[in-house]
Formats: sequence, C-alpha cells, structure tokens
Amino acid sequence: MTLATLLLPIDVVSTTGNLDVELSGITDDSREVTQGSLFIAVKGQQVDGHAFVTQVYRQQIGGVVVQAPFQAPFHARKQGGPAWIEVEDSRKALGQLAARFFQHPSQALCMVGVTGTNGKTTVAHASQAILEHGGHRTGLMGTVGYYVGAERQAASHTTPGAISLQAFLDRMVDAGLDTAVLEVSSHALALDRVEGCEFDVAVFTNLTQDHLDFHETMESYYHAKSRLFREFIVPAAKAGPKRAIINVDDAWGVRLQVETPVPVWTYSLRRRADLYATNVTLSMEGTRFTAHTARGSLDVESALVGEHNVSNLLASIGVGLARGLLLEDVRQAIRAFRAVPGRFERVDAGQAFSVIVDYAHTEDALTRLLEAARQLQRERIITVFGCGGDRDAGKRANMGRIAAQRSDVVFLTSDNPRTEDPEAILRDIEQGVRGLSASERAASHVIPDRRAAIRAALLEARPGDLVLIAGKGHEDYQIIGTTRHHFDDREVVRELLAGLPDEK
Repeated sequence: MTLATLLLPIDVVSTTGNLDVELSGITDDSREVTQGSLFIAVKGQQVDGHAFVTQVYRQQIGGVVVQAPFQAPFHARKQGGPAWIEVEDSRKALGQLAARFFQHPSQALCMVGVTGTNGKTTVAHASQAILEHGGHRTGLMGTVGYYVGAERQAASHTTPGAISLQAFLDRMVDAGLDTAVLEVSSHALALDRVEGCEFDVAVFTNLTQDHLDFHETMESYYHAKSRLFREFIVPAAKAGPKRAIINVDDAWGVRLQVETPVPVWTYSLRRRADLYATNVTLSMEGTRFTAHTARGSLDVESALVGEHNVSNLLASIGVGLARGLLLEDVRQAIRAFRAVPGRFERVDAGQAFSVIVDYAHTEDALTRLLEAARQLQRERIITVFGCGGDRDAGKRANMGRIAAQRSDVVFLTSDNPRTEDPEAILRDIEQGVRGLSASERAASHVIPDRRAAIRAALLEARPGDLVLIAGKGHEDYQIIGTTRHHFDDREVVRELLAGLPDEK
C-alpha cells in the first residue's frame, strides 16, 4: 500500500515529500523502524515518540507522522526526501492508519467488546465459549491471553496497542474466524487503542474504584469506559444490528443505559430487566439459576462459583442471544464451560482445607470474592492479599478494611510492588485494618514476602477452612522494582502443600 493511499481517510494538516512510496510496514516504536516503514510519533505516558523523529528520519523510511505543531528538522524540509506528515492528533491517527494498513479487519468480524472494572475476563471467556458452541469461530483478546483457535499468545496488556490490536484481528480474519471478543480496558479507550475498530456488541459489567492513578476521578474513568458505547459501537461501515448489554445493578450502568445511542439489553440480579435471574442456588461446586431473557427462559447449570458469576453469566447469555444463538445452545455451552484461569481457581492436593486463587485486586472484586466465600463457607476464611505498587494508592486502606471485616484471619503481603517500597504499601493497607475496632476485625499478620505469607496461611489452616489468595490470579510473575520474577500463586501453593505435615 502506498503512503498516499494509506492517508486517504486521515485529516492531515500538512505534508512534505514523496507520498507515492510503497510502505513495508507501520510502527510507533522507533526501535522497530525498517527500510520503507512509516513511523508515527505519539506522546506516551513515559516516552514521547517525537523525541526520536530526527533519528528515525535519517533512515531510509517511508515517512514520518507527527502531531502538529512540531518543528521539522532541516533535512525533513528538503524536497524529495521521505514524507513528513503533520496531523492534529497522532494518537488517533495511529489507530486509523493501523486499521487501514491491515484492511480494516474489524469490518470483517463480528466485534464483541466487554468493559467494566470487574468481570471482564469471565464475561469474555464465557461469551467466547457460548459463541463457539453456537458455530461461530471466535477469537479472544484479554487479560489472560490472545487466542486464535487453539493458539495462545501471552498478553502484554488487557487490550494491546493499536498496531498490535489490528495485526491480531487481521490474523483472526486470515485464520477464517468470524467473531472476535475483546476485553476493552479503560486505558485502551482513553489512549485510543481501539480507534479504527467498529464493534457490534458491547457489554458493561460495572464501574468501581480502580486506576485513579491514571484517570484521577471516577467521572473521568466513566467517560473513558463509556466511549465504547458512545463512539465505537455507533454504526459506521457495518450494516448489521448493534446491541449494548448493560448491568443496571450498577449506578453507572443506569446512567450509561440512558446515554447509549444503540439498542440496549439490561441485566440485573436485583430487579426485572431484559436479562435477570431467579431460583439461584450457590455451592462450592458451582451455580444453578433460571435465566429470564427477551427470547425466553433457560435453566442454567455452571461450574462458576458465586453470585457475582450469575451476573457475569447473564451478560454472556446476552452476547449469545445478540448473535442469534438458540437458548438450548447457550445452556449447553454454559454447562460445558469451566472457570477462567485465576478466577476462583481451586488448588487441590488432597489437603483437608480448601485453597482458592483469585485475581481480585479492587475493592469491589475483593468484596464480591469474600461475600461469595462467606455464603459457601462454614469454617474460617483465611485471606492472603496485597496491593500493587505504582498504582491507585487510594484503594489500599479500603481493601485492608474489607479483608479484615470479612475474613477470620488475614495475611497482608506484597503483590507487585514495582518501584514502591513494599513495606510502605503494607502500611497503607494496614490503616484500613487499624481503623476497625478489635471486635470488628480479623486477626492480621504482615509478611512482606509473598511465598512466606502463603506458607503461613497454609500452616494456619485447619480442616474445613478456606484459604483465599487474592490479587494475582493467573499471573505467573511478580514485579519487584522494574524486574519480572517468575511467581505463580498456584504453583507456590502446590509446592508448599507438598511439604506440609501429613495431617494438613
């Protein structure tokens, strides 16, 4: 594709140089520039791509895109040199150019986007399973990984950068898939990573405090999330029907329902909605309920545990019905679906107590996890958790309070401390514990080393107890400083259980 052709849909401020060059690729990473490629300079959170423009321009590139106003180096102003393109917003242009370079793969796929603070991963994976069972070849991109058929690629972000996203969607099209399910993070929406995508179905799970280190306010956080519904599902190049599926048990969801410009199905555990549940039965083995929908009712049996997963399954049922699946196909798919890695995942080595590993790392997710555990657990709940460093510090004390109120024993430990002092993070969490009276709070222990904390929790457990290890779930690493060290809660539990006394 020539640069001139690539630029056709883009609002350009000015151009200099040869636009008829055939491009070999596009990139926003100066380290990946090759002969004949187009470099798009974007100001990132830590690095500004414009700082590398002069260096990149000296190479045999196809051209450079910058955000106006930007002073071009002298050699860029020479006639006959590589193209120099100025645009008003290079970040938006990046997504649009990436989509065009890869022949707009989202237009060849039914695009399902799932956003919300908690539940995205479960809804996305359950939706993929339902759609696959209904005959739709479905790819998936999210926190646990990026999937094309049986092929899995490790996830760099919940939603990757614009170029990687379009390239992966293009792989789905080439593989013969007809549907893509994406977890769409608030960062991806705020940073225009999904620019150039058009969605057909959009799901909103909930909005609770998280990522305020980035968004600063809940209103800004909501504004980012709502873009999926206000902008990216609005009919443009596609002629098919659109559908939004929104949780109206959440106050932000009630607002979003009113502001969404396409047809909406609501779902709820608390009231009658387009999708709602009755006859809910919860156990450690799974969940049963009757789902009522606009297309009729179905009796659901699922291996997923906890009331919050009834809500997640209602959303996933909505996705299946929005794609035209029969109720019986949806029922069978849910019955066959197993838990997502790191979401209420059991670790069983024959011990006399239960161990659950879960990704809960927000106030709401930890509350839901502990509520689910308390509904199902007669004996003690022993919770191990921490909070990530270089992230929203405002939730730490509240999470400490939640854990201490809803557990019998709490071990506070490190999550991914990153560049923060682990003990400083733990002091923040402890404030929430100490704010409770002695009668209100669990016995608490502070053990910064996560492996040691898990070991202490396992040694504390008695027959019938439940040990909850929260915060990291599927992650197989721990970030200390700027280095990733291999660490998987599930592996650590198995190793430690193997070394415990036989009576455990």
